[in-house]
Formats: sequence, structure tokens, C-alpha cells
Amino acid sequence: MKTLIIEDERSLTLEIKLFLEKAFYLCDSAYDATEAKKLMIDNEYDFILLDLGLPDKDGLELLNETKKMCPSASYIILTARGDLEDRIKGLDLGADDYLPKPFSLLELQSRMQAISRRKSGNNDPVMELGDFSIDLNKRSVCFEEKEIELSRKEFDLLSYMILHKNRPLTRLQLSEHIWGNFSDDDYDSNFIDVHIKNIRKKMSAHAPVDWLQTLRGIGYKIKI
Repeated sequence: MKTLIIEDERSLTLEIKLFLEKAFYLCDSAYDATEAKKLMIDNEYDFILLDLGLPDKDGLELLNETKKMCPSASYIILTARGDLEDRIKGLDLGADDYLPKPFSLLELQSRMQAISRRKSGNNDPVMELGDFSIDLNKRSVCFEEKEIELSRKEFDLLSYMILHKNRPLTRLQLSEHIWGNFSDDDYDSNFIDVHIKNIRKKMSAHAPVDWLQTLRGIGYKIKI
């Protein structure tokens, strides 16, 4: 999951970034609104964590602008401003959640996971996919209670597709959200194809995986 942290307190930004990267999120950071908008022009994000007290623009004003730039992203407001009016305005402008400072990083991660499940229609972190059980929180894939060993990137790819089930995903989209940014010279769709092949091989040894579809000329889709 690609995440943009917009926070002018550099120590807190680094703390959030290191924590989320250990939880397998890909993180960019910006310390002001100007830098954040530049990043959003070139990148598509799953999450945007937004501080309201930015040095060059009010966070609520930035939220209103960036919702038009990144309409598919999920927004969580992180701020020391605890006024009820600010919370209501932020939610009215399209924020998905509001977390006052100081906050627990574990709670932040939990709220991000809950938003992802809600948007994908999966309120339960454990879901059934054909004959398989996938626990998105524990990062496990099981068949008849026997765990199937996937690599970190294989699970990242599978879970991202699950959260966007029934939606065609291009190889470039998958690469950007799992590996980060690619320049035109560096991009190689074979990265995705090899990992999809490995997922199919490991899981089809136990049961059919016809829910994992190849879309010729486009990419892949999980159809449920």
C-alpha cells in the first residue's frame, strides 16, 4: 500500500514512516503542502496521512484540493487541533478518519486496515478465497488449516489484489503499489508476471485458483 505522510514535524514523520514500512507499507513523506502536491502529481496513493498544521497552507484547505488530485486515496487527519468543528469539517471534506495527537502507531495501523477492509467490502480481516483462507492482519494463507508459505512480495501482491477484488489492475499499477516508483527505463512487467506465476504454483498445488484471472493486454484481477 502506497502512503503519503504530510507532516511538518520531521521526527514524527520518520517515526510513522519507519513503523509503517515495517508493516509493509510503501511510504513517501512531505513536510509542507507544496511538496505534497508535487508528489501527488506523479504518484497514486492508497493512503494520505495529513497534518492540519502545515507551515504553508491550512491542512483542511489542502484536503479540499487534494481530494480532487487523488480521489481514490483514503485520508486520515493527524493533528493536535482537537476542535470538534475541525473534525466535522475534515470529515465533510472527505477524510475517512481523524486521529488526534498524540496517538498510538498501532492504532493508526489498525485504522488504516479497517478503512481498507471497509472500502473493499471485507469487514472481517479473514476472508475466504475459493478453498483458501487469507488473514490480512496475520499475513497468512491457509488451505484446510495448513499454512501455505508465500514470500513477502507474493503476499503483498495477493492482499493488494484482494482489497481491490473484481477490479482490473494493470501490471504498472501493481508494480507501483508493491515495489514503489519505476521510471520508464526501469519498469519491467515481468516482475509481476513472475510473482503471479509463483502464487498460482504454490496455491494450485492444493486447490484450483481460477479466481485469479489474467486479463490479456491489461494485467490481472481477482474475481469473487
